[in-house]
Amino acid sequence: MLWPVSVPGCSGRCRSRDALARVCPGTLPPCPGPRARSRLPPPRPGAIPPVPINHIWSESHWLPRGGAGSAGYIMDRKRCSLTLFPPFARPGPAMAAALQPLRALSRAALEPRARRLHLSAARGDAVVISGRKLARQIRQEARHEVQQWVAAGNRRPHLSVVLVGENPASHSYVLNKTKAAADVGISSETILRPASISEEELLELIAKLNSDTAVDGLLVQLPLPEHIDERRVCNAVSPHKDVDGFHVLNVGRMCLDQHSMLPATPRGVWEIIQRTGIPTLGRNVVVAGRSKNVGMPIAMLLHTDGSHERPGGDATVTISHRYTPKEQLKQHTIRADIVVAAAGIPNLITADMIKEGAAVIDVGITRVRDPVTAQPRLVGDVDFEGVRKKASYITPVPGGVGPMTVAMLMKNTIIAAKKLLEPRGLEALPA
Repeated sequence: MLWPVSVPGCSGRCRSRDALARVCPGTLPPCPGPRARSRLPPPRPGAIPPVPINHIWSESHWLPRGGAGSAGYIMDRKRCSLTLFPPFARPGPAMAAALQPLRALSRAALEPRARRLHLSAARGDAVVISGRKLARQIRQEARHEVQQWVAAGNRRPHLSVVLVGENPASHSYVLNKTKAAADVGISSETILRPASISEEELLELIAKLNSDTAVDGLLVQLPLPEHIDERRVCNAVSPHKDVDGFHVLNVGRMCLDQHSMLPATPRGVWEIIQRTGIPTLGRNVVVAGRSKNVGMPIAMLLHTDGSHERPGGDATVTISHRYTPKEQLKQHTIRADIVVAAAGIPNLITADMIKEGAAVIDVGITRVRDPVTAQPRLVGDVDFEGVRKKASYITPVPGGVGPMTVAMLMKNTIIAAKKLLEPRGLEALPA
């Protein structure tokens, strides 16, 4: 006698949600005891949770494979099907061969439905992480937080953006930020200055906004004209209002695993990893890019101690840069569980550089001309179509990290408005 049942997970690689069959009540072997029970959560109706394949679900608990009274079973990884046998009928080779026709029939009956519902999983394609959907979720959280803050009698958070020059990309980015602010209930203003503005004039404007109690968050859109020192400008912004997280005190505290205003893009990458459930503890990570605003902060967030004041990912992180030979980079990425591409080089990461099942986060964004349509389009640092066939997770460009950056900026503005970091001793340095 045998019972076909669903498989909980396939070691996390199979993402099938198709419940193949139900176990008849009372047919499972007795539980081997409370110590052998897994602490995994029970499966939801119609769904298969991502748990190891060496557990099966009894009436009220997960029953580990092996042990006294446990059942034997035949596993078909490709179809996620399992045939469970009572302890007294553990199958030998002859019995397994005899059961092949039954298993073939069950696969044939289930195959059309599985193909229809899980086409990408059948091909082995990666799960495409929608940064837009995650950003909408975060913005909804921010909107609710602002509503509660204002309902408690507090002033509505306010964000000031200083935009210097006529860079079209910068104007587009600032417009997206102010639209997002309006969406979550944050008031904002954009202060335009010509590219000819002197550094001293810009610093005077920043000092004025620092002292304005009506301004909660302040950012100066980068890049700036060549005659202006960006580092001096970033350090001139009050660390309490530094929603970009570029002030040297915020960067230093981040590196010391202390509470600080985290840069929006690295924080967006961190949120993608956390909310998607990509494991980082003890995993190998490669960050391609060492910029002080993106690559370095991402590496810090991923490798630092998860038990510290500002928890990190406890991963083993390798950082590459422009002088890392391509073949050497491949030696690192081919072993990486997570690859974060933030170098600004189109198609830097290709399919042959990624191991099967890796998670790939594409931070790069470059405007190129399409060879077919001759129209400009945005591409990332990753060969998306090639890599998605090997990876387990991948972010697209556009629609991946970009929307998360804007959402995290809104979160930082709320932190600044609530003055959550001021009691922790952040003091501005002289410009």
